[in-house]
Amino acid sequence: NGGGMNGTSTMMDFLEEPLPGVGTYEDFNTIDWVREKSRDRDRHREITSRSKESTWALIHSVSDAFSGWLLMLLIGLLAGSLAGLIDISAHWMTDLKEGVCLAGFWFNHEHCCWKSNTTFTDRDKCPEWKSWSQLILGHGEGAFAYILNYFMYVIWALLFSLLAVLLVKGFAPYACGSGIPEIKTILSGFIIRGYLGKWTLIIKTITLVLAVSSGLSLGKEGPLVHVACCCGNILCHLFTKYRKNEAKRREVLSAAAAAGVSVAFGAPIGGVLFSLEEVSYYFPLKTLWRSFFAALVAAFTLRSINPFGNSRLVLFYVEFHMPWHLLELVPFILLGIFGGLWGAFFIRSNIAWCRRRKTTKLGKYPVLEVFVVTAITAVLAFPNEYTRMSTSELISELFNDCGILDSSKLCEYVNDFNSTKGDDLPDRAAGPGVYTAMWQLALALIMKVFITIFTFGMKVPSGLFIPSMAVGAIAGRLLGVAVEQLAYYHHDWAIFSGWCSQGADCITPGLYAMVGAAACLGGVTRMTVSLVVIMFELTGGLEYIVPLMAAAMTSKWVADAIGREGIYDAHIRLNGYPFLEAKEEFSHKTLAMDVMRPRRNDPPLTVITQDSMTVEDVETIISETTYSGYPVVVSRESQRLVGFVLRRDLIISIENARKKQDGIVSTSIIYFTDHSPPLPPSSPSMLKLRSILDLSPFTVTDQTPMEIVVDIFRKLGLRQCLVTHNGKLLGIITKKDVLKHIAQLANQDPDSILFN
Repeated sequence: NGGGMNGTSTMMDFLEEPLPGVGTYEDFNTIDWVREKSRDRDRHREITSRSKESTWALIHSVSDAFSGWLLMLLIGLLAGSLAGLIDISAHWMTDLKEGVCLAGFWFNHEHCCWKSNTTFTDRDKCPEWKSWSQLILGHGEGAFAYILNYFMYVIWALLFSLLAVLLVKGFAPYACGSGIPEIKTILSGFIIRGYLGKWTLIIKTITLVLAVSSGLSLGKEGPLVHVACCCGNILCHLFTKYRKNEAKRREVLSAAAAAGVSVAFGAPIGGVLFSLEEVSYYFPLKTLWRSFFAALVAAFTLRSINPFGNSRLVLFYVEFHMPWHLLELVPFILLGIFGGLWGAFFIRSNIAWCRRRKTTKLGKYPVLEVFVVTAITAVLAFPNEYTRMSTSELISELFNDCGILDSSKLCEYVNDFNSTKGDDLPDRAAGPGVYTAMWQLALALIMKVFITIFTFGMKVPSGLFIPSMAVGAIAGRLLGVAVEQLAYYHHDWAIFSGWCSQGADCITPGLYAMVGAAACLGGVTRMTVSLVVIMFELTGGLEYIVPLMAAAMTSKWVADAIGREGIYDAHIRLNGYPFLEAKEEFSHKTLAMDVMRPRRNDPPLTVITQDSMTVEDVETIISETTYSGYPVVVSRESQRLVGFVLRRDLIISIENARKKQDGIVSTSIIYFTDHSPPLPPSSPSMLKLRSILDLSPFTVTDQTPMEIVVDIFRKLGLRQCLVTHNGKLLGIITKKDVLKHIAQLANQDPDSILFN
C-alpha cells in the first residue's frame, strides 16, 4: 500500500468499528445530552429487533430491561449498609470523647447501659459506663475531674478532625464538603472524573465518621448523598448500557441521590422529591419509580443493620398530644421569617468566608484551619450540655413533648398533676430547670449560628442539614416556651381566651422546635415541598403539615427577597461550575449574534473543511487551540455547514489511524464525506472520519432571541450551538458563553465561569 498507489483504492473508513475512547468526554467538560439519548435509542432499537431472531436474543432483551431495577436494588443495599456502618461508628466515637464502656469498649453509652439495673431517671449513669476521670482518677466529682474530662473531650475532638483532614488531603481531595453542589452539577451533564470514584467513596465514608464524631458543627446527611451517588456510579460499571452512556448514568445517579436522602433521614418519599426538586436535571417518569424503589431498599437495609439507633425509619419521632390552633400560625410565620433571615445571613457570610479562603493564604493551610475551628468548637461546646451532646440528640430533645417521666431540664416545670389526664400535662409554670435550659439554649444558638459559617466548606466532609435544623429547633423551642408561659400567666387575654383556658394543655414547645427546624433548613436550601415531606417522615407528624408548609414558604420568600440563591447554587457559582439553573427566567432582549464567538475584531472561527485538509493541518489546529470541538464546512470560501466534530474524537481517531492503518502520513487527506475526493494517483492513503461527524448539530440563526437560546440549552442539555445566516456559518455559542452572558447581565464577574 505504498504512496504511489491510487488513494481511492487504499482508502478505508477507519472507524467502521468503534474505537475505545471515541464518543467519550474529557475531564471538566459537558456531555452532549442529545447525542447520548440518540445513542441509547439506537441501542434499544437494535436489541428489540434482534430479540425476534432467537431465544438468546430475547433473554438478552429481557435482562437489559430488568437491569435498571437490579441496579437500583444493589444501590439501595450498598448505600443502606454504608449508612448503617457510618451511623454505628459515629455514635460510638462521639461517646468515646466522654468515656468508655467497661463491658466492651465497642459499645456506645446507650448500648452499654441497656442491661443495667439503674432506674429510668438514672439510665445514663449506669456503673458499666465510666467517664475518663472515673477511669483515670477513680472518681468523677470535683474540679480536677471536670478539667480532665474537658481535656480528654478536646483531645479526642482534635484527633478525630485532624485524622479526617489528613486522609482527605492525602488520598481523596474530592471527599471534602457536602458534595451536593458538585452532584447537582454532574447531574446537569458536567464531567468531574474521580468525584464519584472508589477512593472518594472509601475516604468519604471513613472521614465522615471522624468529622461527625469530632463534634464540629456539621452533619452527615449531605455527605451521605455523595456516598450514595458514589455507590451508584461504581455499580454502573457492572452494566454496559450505564457504563457506556453518560445520560443513562445520570438517571442512575438521580436515583442514588434519592437513596442518600432516604438513609440520611429515613425519608424515602422525601428523598425522591429532594432529588426531583433540588438535585436532578433530567428526571423521566421511570426514574421516579426506580428512585423510590432504591430509596425504600436503602431505608430498610439501614433499619435492619441499626434498628435501635437514631437512624430508624423515623429519625425524630414525635407524639404531640394536642392539635395546633389557627392563631399559632402567627408565631409559626415568625419562625419562618427568622429562618429566611438566618438562611440569607448564613449564605452571604459563608460564601464571603469561602471566597476569602480561596483568594488568601488561608486556603493553603487546610489542616491548620480544621485544627483551629475544632479547638474553638470543642472548648466552647463542653461547658454547655446542649452543645456537648451530638446535634441529632439535641434536635431530638428539642422536638420532645414533655411527659411525666421526662427528666430533662427542659421539662422541669412546677408540677401540678391534679388536672392530668393520661399522658396529657397541662401548661405549667416554668421551674428553675427550664430557665437554666433557656439561657443555655440561647448561648448554644449564638455559638451554632456563627461557628457553622466557618465549618461548612472546610476540607472535611460536612453537611448542612442537621446544623441548620439545630439552629431552627433551638429558636423554635425558645419561642415555644415563651408563648407557653405567656398563655399560662395571661390566659385571660383575648388571643388566648376560648382555646387556651387555665389548666389546659394548649401550647406544645416541641412543635415550635419542629417548625423552626423546617424554617431554617428551608431558608438555607430554599427547599419547599420536599422539605415538608422530609419533616413529616422525620417526625411522623402528618397533622402538622400546614404549620410546616407555612414556615417553609415564609422562609423561602424572605430569603429570596434578600438573595435568590440557595447555599448549593451559591457554592456552584463560587466554584465556577457550568450549571445552568432551570428555575430562573431569562428576560433580557439580546440576540444570538450578541453572544456568539467570534466577536467583532476577533480572529475568524476555527473550522475544518470536509475534504481538503491534511492530517498535519488538523493536528496543527488541535495543538494551537483548546476548543472542545470544531465545525466542519464545505470550504473556507463557502462556509456552508456540514456538521460538528469533537476534539477528543479527532485526536483518538488520528492517533489510532497512524498506528494501525497503512499509508497514513502527515500529508494524507482527511475527509468527512461518503465518497473520497478526486486526487492524483501519487497521493498517500486518505483517512475517512465520517463516522465521528455529528451531521445534525443544533443551529440557530443570528437573529434568534437569547431567551429562546437559553431555553434550548436548558431543555435539551446542549454543550454548544452553531449560529448561521442564510445557511452560512457565522459563529458558535457554548454553554460557557451562555453562563458568562447571564453573569454579565446580572453584574457578576463573567470570568468566574471556569470550566467548559
